[in-house]
Amino acid sequence: MKTGISYHPSFLDHKTGSGHPETHVRLESILEEISDLPSNKFEWKTNFKEAPLSLISTIHDPNYVRLVGRVCEEKGSGYLDGDTVFSPKTYQAASLAVGAGVTLAQDILDGQLKNGMALVRPPGHHAESDHAMGFCLFNNIAITAKYLQTQGIKRVLILDWDVHHGNGTEHQFYEDDSVYFVSFHQFPFYPGTGSASERGRGKGLGYTLNLPMARGAEEKQYLDQFTFVHKEMERFQPEFVLVSAGFDAHIRDPLAGMNLTTSSYESLTKEVKQIADIYAKGRMLSFLEGGYDFQALSESVKVHLETFASS
Repeated sequence: MKTGISYHPSFLDHKTGSGHPETHVRLESILEEISDLPSNKFEWKTNFKEAPLSLISTIHDPNYVRLVGRVCEEKGSGYLDGDTVFSPKTYQAASLAVGAGVTLAQDILDGQLKNGMALVRPPGHHAESDHAMGFCLFNNIAITAKYLQTQGIKRVLILDWDVHHGNGTEHQFYEDDSVYFVSFHQFPFYPGTGSASERGRGKGLGYTLNLPMARGAEEKQYLDQFTFVHKEMERFQPEFVLVSAGFDAHIRDPLAGMNLTTSSYESLTKEVKQIADIYAKGRMLSFLEGGYDFQALSESVKVHLETFASS
């Protein structure tokens, strides 16, 4: 079976303006870099639709979802929070980003693909239930986790290695013992959440694992922490693995201070793939999150995808 890549041209129509780091050029750079991936190993998926309100509302307040649609239509452009921009076609792009993840997840469940990556924007892991945050409008990965549970998946691992803590995803599942959230992130850093003491609440206690990393951390520090992740997954036994794949912990990234290299993302992907192979029948899906040096981002995504496709 092949590795799926979901993409839609509308993702380029989410315009953030001159000088904004989360630009459509990020995705264009990735597309150029991976244009030579072999068709016998990869399958492009473009035939998905915008997610309906009913699906997005499994995570987000429907009034917030309607608000995003309304401001894009009526105001055309502006800010939903201090750094999250909207433009006339942002709602369409954000709804398609949700659709990309859910459709790819279903294809993996159906056995049509072995794993995949949703090459989407806007990204999602900072988005809270009722407001945009940190370039993110709808929490693509959280909605996909909810969707998987409607399809009979009982235990989902969400692993987030973006350099910024995935506050929105953590908050959605903080009291939930069916979704285990693991995050590697620079700390202290934006958005200020993600301390090691945040371990969940109620029945979700023990199902959040924050692994805050000091500025300047290298690949070895990340891989050392996977010892804890593997031990926890022996207990949890996930049936599906989702990855918030930000590539902004790269040493060349302008928005952070970590020291991962392009090959580090091969190592991280191998660790997660091992978990998926042992517990989840190889079922694994990643979502593009951050990464703001175009060359570092595109090269790292390619390595990530090639590792997905390896046997």
